[in-house]
Amino acid sequence: MSRIPNIHGGGARTNANGLLFEQTTSLNEALENRGYQVIDCSIYRKDGFMLQQPIGMSVAKTKLYTQFLEPRGIDYRYYNSKRWLPDEAFINYNNATVYIIEKKFQSSPGSVDEKLPNCHFKKWEYQKLFKPLNMWVEYVYLLNNWFRADQYKDTLDYIELMGCHYFFNEIPLNVLGLN
Repeated sequence: MSRIPNIHGGGARTNANGLLFEQTTSLNEALENRGYQVIDCSIYRKDGFMLQQPIGMSVAKTKLYTQFLEPRGIDYRYYNSKRWLPDEAFINYNNATVYIIEKKFQSSPGSVDEKLPNCHFKKWEYQKLFKPLNMWVEYVYLLNNWFRADQYKDTLDYIELMGCHYFFNEIPLNVLGLN
């Protein structure tokens, strides 16, 4: 008997559903669709057949550390008691800003929505980490349509009040300092 996929989230399938949502929203794919080229973790603006200087990096999870922070002499243990693993991050060289992107999926009542008000704490943790590099941090949620419900109005208002951002299903690239 074949298994019926859990489309509601929660329980033992929470990670699987979250990963499916994460896999269907790719920063690198969005960048490539807008005319950028991704080589390893570096992002280049295409200019005909010539590549310009890299404009930034797209890194996820541990690559934030191995590909960006550690080569610049940053050991997270001097700044944070824990290594935070963003779903994705875009490091924009032009405006010295790191955009931490967290993706949250939910399709029935559960605990994901309880994590959203933590944005200010996480942003603070990342700001400590990037301060030695003189880089600013923006914290961005990518949410699915579940979070458009009226019951999340206060939570979404709080996210904005804390200086964080949220978008549904896609992030406009101009929010990342790109056009």
